[in-house]
Amino acid sequence: MQPSSNKPIVWTIAGSDSGGGAGIQADLATMSNLGCHACSVISSVTAQNSVSVKSVESVSNAMFIDQLDALLADMPPQAIKIGLLASQSQVEQLALWFAEHLDETVAVILDPVMVATCGDALTGQNDKKDSGQGISALDFTPLLEYVTLMTPNKDELAQLIALYCSSDRNPVDIETDFSWFTADAELLAKTLKVNLLAKGGDLMQGETQTHKVQDYFVCRQASGVSKLHQQTSFILSSPRQKTNNRHGTGCTLSSAIAAVMAQGYVLHDAIVLAKAYINQGLGLSYQPGEGPGPLGRGGWPKNIQFFPTLLQSKASSCAQRSCDPNAGNELTFTDIDESLGLYPVVDTLEHLQSLLIAGAKTIQLRVKTEGSANVELADQIASAVSLGRSHKARVFINDHWQLAIELGAYGVHLGQEDLYSANLQMISDAGLALGVSTHSYFEALLAHQVSPSYIAFGHIFPTQTKEMPSSPQGLDKLSRYAATFGEHYPCVAIGGINLNNLEQVKQTGIADVAVVSAITKPAAGTTVSDAFTELNRRWHYEGGLDDN
Repeated sequence: MQPSSNKPIVWTIAGSDSGGGAGIQADLATMSNLGCHACSVISSVTAQNSVSVKSVESVSNAMFIDQLDALLADMPPQAIKIGLLASQSQVEQLALWFAEHLDETVAVILDPVMVATCGDALTGQNDKKDSGQGISALDFTPLLEYVTLMTPNKDELAQLIALYCSSDRNPVDIETDFSWFTADAELLAKTLKVNLLAKGGDLMQGETQTHKVQDYFVCRQASGVSKLHQQTSFILSSPRQKTNNRHGTGCTLSSAIAAVMAQGYVLHDAIVLAKAYINQGLGLSYQPGEGPGPLGRGGWPKNIQFFPTLLQSKASSCAQRSCDPNAGNELTFTDIDESLGLYPVVDTLEHLQSLLIAGAKTIQLRVKTEGSANVELADQIASAVSLGRSHKARVFINDHWQLAIELGAYGVHLGQEDLYSANLQMISDAGLALGVSTHSYFEALLAHQVSPSYIAFGHIFPTQTKEMPSSPQGLDKLSRYAATFGEHYPCVAIGGINLNNLEQVKQTGIADVAVVSAITKPAAGTTVSDAFTELNRRWHYEGGLDDN
């Protein structure tokens, strides 16, 4: 739990929903429920309930800007969600204000709200463009350079396509509604040069859409994620829940993404977490009026059942890489039904043998291959396998899965890129255990989809061993990973862990911890075995760390 003074500040720029189910009201509830301090800039006041929208009245430009200025002077944001803008003038005023005041590190989530759940238009009657379908649409062009993500639903996507892409659009071979949907999402993202999450909850045609809700994230460029996934587009697939209480779903999704990004999570993480929040909220939804009711607010999603399955669109031209390493194969890796405990990662046979003698029961050999001949590498792995057997220990081989299979290793540890280059079916068929490195919720979900033997989360603290593709995860994220994945797999924390922070790591609830430099580069006068013995004693000491 964060102290209240440390809560990240998130702004919502949107319209007020007098019925309390969407707009500013839904945004404030969501942001607060996810651990942020929520501030509001009201663009318009709506007179509506769960059945209809009676009227919409925008605030004056002066009041609109005064709200922004007042908040910036005292409570600058870590993230901003933009919902209903009531006029083209507000779009342009906001863009001018952003140009002068917006910090480039602030994530901006644009939900292009045009129509309420009940079907009534929400934009004002004046100062708007015709999309070509008889429905009014604002021109968001002035804002786009500041937008981290745009989140249109099916109808908004169609309106925006008509507004921006009608003259350039090529015919698409449409087999299903969803293939049309993904093609249009890619076209709009390319045209506007934005990351785009197309919400597919309203798609109901075809057997797949009847039983599943499928959204499509088109990623053009995402900062903070590993190079592997900076342009990875994917489908988020979840079971369709039997409820009509979906009022404010779009507002809730976009404000949840902003709230999660404000807490230091990358865009891919924010999207999957926000989707899990929606799935959780649908199960808690209720109906206060005659029309569709709002979602419930269940707090930070922890149950893995709420998280979507990540897939690649078969017709995608944007997706650089599949988001399903399993690819439909039946994979079964060795189950580890006991704690891994203190898990050393070493780069020499000498260290491996010393630690096995000292009592290590799970250990990884991570051999650097620069300049190493294949014969020499095979000899090292063969020796490691033999030592593991003689000491009845679990020895994992990092990366070199072909040799691990050939030489009968207990298990293989793979990084994210290796999930796609390695033959997972062969590893499974050989009966090996599989460990997978992850650096985010998104990567952990990809690992979950291949059902590995354990998942490693890192790096928790800054490391000395190698350049890392992401920022340190920290203890708050680690505790959340442990809560979500710990019931399903052994979860291993790794990265910068030593005697000085071991107790803090233990307090997160993580069951297992991997150590590298704290053992392989011990303090002067301390052997590798001594370093392991002391760390192991501290990790398993039930009363907390002591000085003895």
